[in-house]
Amino acid sequence: MKVNEIKEEPRIDVGVVTAKGIAFCLHKAACLEVYRSTKAKKLICEDKILLPEGEYCAKVENGRLSLYYGEQLLLQAGHRYRFVALEEAGQEAFFSLHEVRIGIDFHWDRTQEQCFVGELHLQMDEDSVIAINRLPLEDYLLSVIASEMSAHAGLELLRAHAIISRSWLLAQGLGKHLQPQAKTTEQRSVCGYDTETEHIRWYERDAHLLFDVCADDHCQRYQGLQQATTPQVKEALRSTRGMVLACQGEICDARFYKCCGGRTEHFQAAWADEPKLYLKSVVDDAQAGAILNLRDEAQARSFIESAPDAFCNTSNRAILQQVLNDYDQETADFYRWEQGYSAEELSQIVKERSGIDFGRILALVPVERSDSGRLVKLKIVGDKRSLIVGKELEIRKFLSRTHLYSSAFVMDEIKDSQGQISHFVLKGAGWGHGVGLCQIGAAVMSHQGYQHQQILKHYYPHTDIIQLY
Repeated sequence: MKVNEIKEEPRIDVGVVTAKGIAFCLHKAACLEVYRSTKAKKLICEDKILLPEGEYCAKVENGRLSLYYGEQLLLQAGHRYRFVALEEAGQEAFFSLHEVRIGIDFHWDRTQEQCFVGELHLQMDEDSVIAINRLPLEDYLLSVIASEMSAHAGLELLRAHAIISRSWLLAQGLGKHLQPQAKTTEQRSVCGYDTETEHIRWYERDAHLLFDVCADDHCQRYQGLQQATTPQVKEALRSTRGMVLACQGEICDARFYKCCGGRTEHFQAAWADEPKLYLKSVVDDAQAGAILNLRDEAQARSFIESAPDAFCNTSNRAILQQVLNDYDQETADFYRWEQGYSAEELSQIVKERSGIDFGRILALVPVERSDSGRLVKLKIVGDKRSLIVGKELEIRKFLSRTHLYSSAFVMDEIKDSQGQISHFVLKGAGWGHGVGLCQIGAAVMSHQGYQHQQILKHYYPHTDIIQLY
């Protein structure tokens, strides 16, 4: 999106949870607006009903959206409900959603109760209900930067993250879901190709048809305003209001993740083969010396099996607690990690996660690495079939019941007394795709006195900070 296309703060729709039934609590009396969808796919308000505080449940019954107040069925509607607060919500919780699933398919997968302000929209999608929170962009970001990291993070880190979170969101373009759609069921935008020898996939973030962004790691974490309780979060938003990263007149698609492992990655290693000037591989070290060629297998192994200096190479718990929420801190190792499997266990995991029966896994063969040492293509060799798999997220998915921390790993094979492979040991670097800002590295930079402008220049070269509104 061009920087001149946005002149004022937009309102956005955030898909918080999708389920067969959604339980929620209104903490204030509210106005329920019942909307009907016309043949022209426009929504017309048919009725307004005053709802008291209390517990509610929405679910699909007989092809219609049913709303219950406790055990009492209030009404059924064909399409969508829209709740609007009767008074200005401010920072006070207006409604809470029970059983919100976060970290979907990752190792921190769990449910939470989360509180929100703004409007709650309940959207029927076939036999499920989607809870959508509509609110101003800056209120959304107040939660995002405290959900993506700790609300107690350093001010310069929070400022940097506010700018990139705003940039990423606006770069996607807003309001696409308001256009008429041929179908409504949510889909992930899956790209790639299959041949007899290769299975290549990557996952774009423009998949949502019924809202602008989701509330989980697929887009940006948005876990309610109870996260944003510190003065520094509010100051970070106030002091960067309307600011984005821009490159050559375009708002930057500013990607980020937890830990690069010492070297960031370029965009096309994880997504489409469309290079972005500001998403290049950079060494995460202010005093960088000789730069290894991590596309070379021997140099990649040397890099991953060592622990070179880097901003994100830290064991300082005070810094890690600033950038990591409680469930993120359950992960012990970020910069370097190790994962072991028996041959039987790995064979079963690969079959479950890929849907492909390779038989017994005989070897994992690196085919192509990128600039950070992350594998872009990996050959999985089994006694029934072999296949080259990519890109990085697909590799991580195939080799773990959740996801491997990253695809920057080397493999060691352990053989039994008969010379058969009994175990595989993966030694890895970093957590995440590695493209753009390294959150732990940025936290260390903030701790060392770097300003948010310097942090952003380090991770996003060829960019400028522009104020849109």
